[in-house]
Amino acid sequence: MAEAFTLLMPVYRQDRPQMLRRAFTSTVHEQLRRPAEVVVVQDGAIGRELASALESLESTSPVPVRRLRLSRSVGLAQALQCGLSACSHDVIARMDADDISLPERFARQLPLLEAGFDLVGSAIEEIGDDESRAGVVRVPPTTAEEIAREARWRSPFNHPSVVYRRSAVLHAGGYRELPLLEDYWLFARMIGSGARTANLAQALVLYRIGAGSYERRGGLRLLRSEVALQRRLRSEGFIGGREQLRNVAVRGGYRLVPVALRRRAYRRAFTTTCTVAEPVSPPAGSPPPLPRRSGTVA
Repeated sequence: MAEAFTLLMPVYRQDRPQMLRRAFTSTVHEQLRRPAEVVVVQDGAIGRELASALESLESTSPVPVRRLRLSRSVGLAQALQCGLSACSHDVIARMDADDISLPERFARQLPLLEAGFDLVGSAIEEIGDDESRAGVVRVPPTTAEEIAREARWRSPFNHPSVVYRRSAVLHAGGYRELPLLEDYWLFARMIGSGARTANLAQALVLYRIGAGSYERRGGLRLLRSEVALQRRLRSEGFIGGREQLRNVAVRGGYRLVPVALRRRAYRRAFTTTCTVAEPVSPPAGSPPPLPRRSGTVA
């Protein structure tokens, strides 16, 4: 039986209005299977233009939109944790305010949640700020065994692509503060607590790569988070001492290399290149595609 689900989208002051409109339209209006509601977490004060864009999206949405206004900016982890409590449904889909969901996304992912999985992600394709597509696709591990193995040294999910059960997220302790690595920590705890996991190899989200994307993957702040993450994963029994040392050396060193080298190393290790976007195939047992719904936001 098809389950209703909530779309959870955090918004903060540095998001761009036009990209927010594009993200919302692609993930609500254009989906073959729409969410039953949208929960927008406004992480602190936002500018007038962004507030106006949100109001327009709320008033023209084909599904109910609830905005959770936080009095001050608390960061992604706390914003998402607050958002979980505001969602009406156990099944929740994540979305960032600057990416684009392909129309088939939820029609492909939701049947897996309904079949018993707790956490389902997908590949993502990199795009530029102008939505140019170079064919660079980040393909995650797909089976539960591969996901568990990869999770011992890197995040096995593309966070903007995931759909999960709130009950499984809360059972693992929910989002916890760890700058820039809160998603990896959550996924590791979900795997460790027995969540059923899967990824689709098809790119269902177009992920914006701005000028500073690879810069944000490095620096001392992220290095400190990396060391803290590895210490916590070991204390929780998710990795051993040898894995901790390996991860700090390899992942920590990656945070300190020049940006050009970091970008090259990441793409060589975790992406594939295709000249044409790969077709999106439904998972086994999923229903046939629904007629495409149209709709735009003024």
